[in-house]
Amino acid sequence: MAGAELMILVTVAAAMIMAVNGGGAGGGGGGGFPASVLTLERTFPLNEKVELEELKARDRTRHARILQSFAGGIVDFPVVGTSDPYLVGLYFTRVKLGSPPKEFNVQIDTGSDILWVSCDSCNDCPQSSGLGVELNFFSAAGSSTASLISCSDTICASIVKIASAECFPQGNQCGYSFQYGDGSGTAGYYVSDLLYFDTILGASLIANSSAPIVFGCSTTLSGDLTKSDRAIDGIFGFGQQELSVIAQLSSRGITPKVFSHCLKGEGNGGGILVLGEILDPSIVYTPLVPSQAHYNLYLQSISVNGQLLPIDSAAFATSGNRGTIVDSGTTLAYLVGEAYDPFVSAITVAVSASAKPVLSRGSQCYLAFTSISEIFPPVSLNFAGGASMILRPVDYLVHLGFVDGAAMWCIGFSRVEQGVSILGDLVLKDKIFVYDLAHQRIGWADYDCSLSVNVSITSGKDEFVNAGQLSVSSSSSSVLNSLLPMDTNALLLQILALVGSLFL
Repeated sequence: MAGAELMILVTVAAAMIMAVNGGGAGGGGGGGFPASVLTLERTFPLNEKVELEELKARDRTRHARILQSFAGGIVDFPVVGTSDPYLVGLYFTRVKLGSPPKEFNVQIDTGSDILWVSCDSCNDCPQSSGLGVELNFFSAAGSSTASLISCSDTICASIVKIASAECFPQGNQCGYSFQYGDGSGTAGYYVSDLLYFDTILGASLIANSSAPIVFGCSTTLSGDLTKSDRAIDGIFGFGQQELSVIAQLSSRGITPKVFSHCLKGEGNGGGILVLGEILDPSIVYTPLVPSQAHYNLYLQSISVNGQLLPIDSAAFATSGNRGTIVDSGTTLAYLVGEAYDPFVSAITVAVSASAKPVLSRGSQCYLAFTSISEIFPPVSLNFAGGASMILRPVDYLVHLGFVDGAAMWCIGFSRVEQGVSILGDLVLKDKIFVYDLAHQRIGWADYDCSLSVNVSITSGKDEFVNAGQLSVSSSSSSVLNSLLPMDTNALLLQILALVGSLFL
């Protein structure tokens, strides 16, 4: 489309908005045309024939997050990584911190609460990463908006109540020390600085936003965090405690008190991470166990091929050191021995006529000459409230190569003698997961995470908009008058959708 034709379309859209509002800036209606408009560019060349299937394929790859409200909005983050333990084995996203803003790659972790990144003063931090990302280091002194959290700060006092915190006499700094389940750890001090993000106020309505948050600046790493093969800049904790980013932003009305992810398991991985509620009619919900440090669920039973396994319900009881948690920071999955043993036995019996059981490095594996979807049974994890999580063979098996022409698949669940059962990325992938903190519940549904998603506009979930992928850089994002009345915004969205369709 020529530039003149584009100008005509934008002018027509502007005229229609002005007509609804009662004229121009000086009219008696509800205000004039927005100060800035979206820049539209043709995706496919004007004179090049485009097949319908190609257009459909492009639409299927678009996954935008839509209007939440005019007081706050949906925030989405890019997702990179995969659940495959022999590739990346983790999912991470990018955050921008400080002034001027600096970008950091951080692991998405629902099993911890704090966002932390490596400090420029870190002595044990890797200098390069096998994941193909550039490692960056945060400098509090280099950011004009950074401020250290002192021991006397009320924030530090609240941190001591909910997390590992301590006071460093030198510099009067509020510090921390965390130890993760895999034995790795980090220590450093807390800092307050700006977090930058695109707030999605509607279909193609995007605001460049920022908000001050408290996060960790790590000066020491230990364990696997020091290894370069999967090194990243830090960890993005999505736990429920007051210092998590979702808690900090939602408490100020910047985002809703809910976040969602859809982790893609196939191909190069990736997926969706949004501070908002993804909607889908097939989502089932189960309540969270109250007063727990993690996202602990009431697992009640396990079925293999529709048959309940003989597991004592006490195996799933929740206490201080037992239960079943959802943790995106864990690659595989773990079951307590009382549940693991009958689970593996049932799988082995189900495939005995089609696959050969073998042991490999202590793991139960199987040699199969045909597709695992044809010979391995479905597994159902049954939770309180009648919510079942159906696992396909690829959701509980890991491919470990070939032996004499047969594919070797191993149980991706590991046995734990005691403690908690953990549902990691192996199980979470290819599903929408909604962490509804406002209503203390978690929901899920099977989903192709490369497709579009719907995100709630209102807390009552009675309105939502489905739109395409928003490819917006921080330099090109602009807001199309987020204070327009709702009916005018609806008209504006329709006009922009019409104009945009002409460029596909």
